[in-house]
Amino acid sequence: MADPVALLALALDAGIGWPDRLYRWIGHPVGAFARFLNLAERLGNRPHYPAPVRRVLGVVTMFLLIGVTGVIAWGLDQGTHLLFGRWGWIASAALAWPALAQRSLYVHVRPVAEALMRGDLSAARALVARVVGRDTGRLDQAGVSRAAIETLAESFCDGIFAPLFWLLLLGLPGVWVYKAINTADSLIGHKEPRWRAFGWAAARIDDVANWVPARIAGVLVCVAGAGGWRVMRRDARTHASPNAGWPEAAMAGALGIALAGPVAYDGVTQIKPWIGREGRAAMPTDIVTALQLYARACLLLWVIAGSVAWLV
Repeated sequence: MADPVALLALALDAGIGWPDRLYRWIGHPVGAFARFLNLAERLGNRPHYPAPVRRVLGVVTMFLLIGVTGVIAWGLDQGTHLLFGRWGWIASAALAWPALAQRSLYVHVRPVAEALMRGDLSAARALVARVVGRDTGRLDQAGVSRAAIETLAESFCDGIFAPLFWLLLLGLPGVWVYKAINTADSLIGHKEPRWRAFGWAAARIDDVANWVPARIAGVLVCVAGAGGWRVMRRDARTHASPNAGWPEAAMAGALGIALAGPVAYDGVTQIKPWIGREGRAAMPTDIVTALQLYARACLLLWVIAGSVAWLV
C-alpha cells in the first residue's frame, strides 16, 4: 500500500479545518501568494504601461509564482522524508492539509441557510457576501440561496477536488502550485480593463489547471446527488467559465433548481444564461440539501484517495 498522504490530508481538513487560533498565529499559506501577487501587481500593472507590456509582465509573474512555489514545495517534501524517514509521509500530509477546504466551505455556507430559515435576510446577505464576489445587498431569498449553492458547487472543485487531484498526481508540489495558480486567478484573473492584460496568464493557466478536475467534479456531484446528468451535459458549457459550469450544472440538475441567471457585480447587472432553466427557484432548504449532497461528494473523495493509496 502506498503512503496515504491524500487520505490523511483530507482527514485533517475535515476534522480540524484551519482553526482561527492557528490562522491568527501563523496566517495561511495562501496569504503568501496574495502578498506576492499584490506586490507584482503594483510593480507590473501600472496604468501607463501599454497592454502588451502588462501582459508580458503578467506572464513573468505567473512563471515566478509557479516556479518558486514548486521549488519550495518540492524541497519541503524531500526534507520531510530526510528528517522522518519512513514516516515522512505524515509530515507531507500535514503540509498538504491547508490546501484543502472541506470543513471551511461547509461552515461558511451552512450559516447562510440558518439565517434564511429564521427569516433574517439581512444577515444571510452579509454571510453570503463572505463567499461570493457578486453584489448581495439587494438579493432576495432566492438570490441568496442561489448564490450560496453556486459557490458551494464551484468551490467543491476549486477548493477541494482540484487540489486533491493535483496532490494525487504530482504530490506536494502539485497541490501547492495549483493553489498558487487558483489564488492568482482569484486576485488578478479578471476581465475588467484594469486586470485584462496583466491577469491574462493567470486566468488562462487556471482554466487549464481546472479543466480535467472540473469535469470529474461534475460527475462526482451527479453520483452523490443520484441525478443531474442531463442538465450537466446540456448546460455546463453555457457558463462564462469553461470549468465552473460543470459542478454548478450538476448541482442544479441534482436539486431540480435553476442556477446562474442575471447577477450584479459592482452595481452592473450582467445577463447570464440560466443553468437548469426548467428548475424552480432556489429556497433555503435547497442549501441544506446541497450541503448534504456536498458531504456525500466529499466522502467519494475519501474513497478515491483511499483507493489510490491502495492501488499505487
